[in-house]
Amino acid sequence: MPPKNAGRFPRSARLLRHADFERVYRDGRRHFSASMTVFYLPRATGTRTGKPAGHAQGLRVGFTVGRALGGAVERNRMKRRLREAVRMSLPVSGVAADVVINPKKSLLKIDFQEVLAEIRRAVGVVEKKLSQSSPGIAEGKANAGTQERKADL
Repeated sequence: MPPKNAGRFPRSARLLRHADFERVYRDGRRHFSASMTVFYLPRATGTRTGKPAGHAQGLRVGFTVGRALGGAVERNRMKRRLREAVRMSLPVSGVAADVVINPKKSLLKIDFQEVLAEIRRAVGVVEKKLSQSSPGIAEGKANAGTQERKADL
């Protein structure tokens, strides 16, 4: 018999606090796909160790599914599909970042394999963009990303 929580989405890989969601929306960057929008922001590193301050290395993922996307049953189904796709797609290690995924209504109509492929593409894009980003952002100077985004407007 497998361990009780072998297939779970670990708490260390989840984005849980409202303040963290708000910070990702406010200071982060976006990636658009056919059935979701992915917001991402690198986490600040600690001063002595170079590791993320108070968090495990790697991506922490959160989901927001608004009421406009349907009733509770549909919203919960979207979250379950996304959670499973992320659990199957998350790399073991990588860049330290917080990610928020906002699905679109079309997520319910597409096959799970397509959801899985979109999540894998999005995770790849996030890791590629953050590994290419300037050292200032990786060290926690997230305001540089905000200024860059404001300049594009």
